[in-house]
Amino acid sequence: MSRSPGGPPLSMAAAVPPRRATLRRWRMVGLLMIGFGLCSLVLLGAVGISTGVGAGLLGLVFAALPVGVVVPAFLWIDRLESEPRRMLVLAFAWGAVVATAVALVANTGTMAIIAGATGTDPTSLGAVVVAPVVEESAKGLGVLVILWLQRREFDGVVDGLVYAGLVAGGFAFGENILYLGRAFNEAGGAGLVATFVLRGVVGPFAHPIFTCCTGVGIGVAVYRRRGPLRLVAPVVGWAVAVALHAAWNLSAVAGLEGFLTGYVLLQVPFFAAFVALAVWARRREARIISVELTRYARAGWLAPTEVAMLSSVPARRQAREWARGIGGRRSQAAMDRFQDAASDLAMLRHRMELGDVDDGVLALERHLLATMMECRSQFVGSRAL
Repeated sequence: MSRSPGGPPLSMAAAVPPRRATLRRWRMVGLLMIGFGLCSLVLLGAVGISTGVGAGLLGLVFAALPVGVVVPAFLWIDRLESEPRRMLVLAFAWGAVVATAVALVANTGTMAIIAGATGTDPTSLGAVVVAPVVEESAKGLGVLVILWLQRREFDGVVDGLVYAGLVAGGFAFGENILYLGRAFNEAGGAGLVATFVLRGVVGPFAHPIFTCCTGVGIGVAVYRRRGPLRLVAPVVGWAVAVALHAAWNLSAVAGLEGFLTGYVLLQVPFFAAFVALAVWARRREARIISVELTRYARAGWLAPTEVAMLSSVPARRQAREWARGIGGRRSQAAMDRFQDAASDLAMLRHRMELGDVDDGVLALERHLLATMMECRSQFVGSRAL
């Protein structure tokens, strides 16, 4: 009877999720649907009141342009161990709908309270103090919701970066619709172009960089699992996100000279650091996949050539092309599933090596191994690559 490395026989049946957990999951899905519906109504009302339909649609078109750069950048980070598409869509939608609506209501309400209490214009105070706290909290909550829904597949820093970046990319998209629509109403085409350049060309990664700090903190907590760092890391990450956001907004309200200074001294260095972190995280994930899958190669589940292929993005692409050449789209789809299951297996095994082992984890390991063997049989029979 076949065994996984350090695990029980592959033929053992996978554990069935408890009914109570299934009911909780459906309850959460229902609450999310209600929340998205209410937030959508808030956003539609805000767009209708502050911009009007025509300017709102124009803002929508221009706000979508930076999305074509931001989203692919985070999907690039996610190439080796791809997250479920439904979760990636949920992340972006949370930022675009829920976080934007929550921030709109909370920012407006808080500044109204400040104005009533002080009798002064709260715009600068709201931009530097209120907005960073509210917006980074709303975006960070989206990452936590995804962690709750995808606990078994949220593996660490890379996943934190990807989900946080997509939540923030969605938030920037939703917020830009309002800013661009208002700019067009106030200053026509010139105002629209100027606002688009500042928000869509100069700083499309501003929000993602801020929120990625929270995502990294959550990712560290997931990876460590035990000790004080598990509680401290998300709080520190959120605090850094708020501080960066506040500094960015401060430069924006300080006039053109202040904005340019903040851009050179803050945005450029942090963007460079973000790129370096993303590259490091992806290379680290490739090393983890190579090390952990080598264990399965030694146990006879994989060939060394398969491990080498699964640890390299170019080699994976070549393998998919090879599979399509010998068996068409069906064979390529089987190779896709083989690669995804192998990546999930490697990250699962990494968590097991860190002590995260229970009946559910072992059942998932057996399921992934069975999936890989089934997929392999569809493009090469019983032979390894």
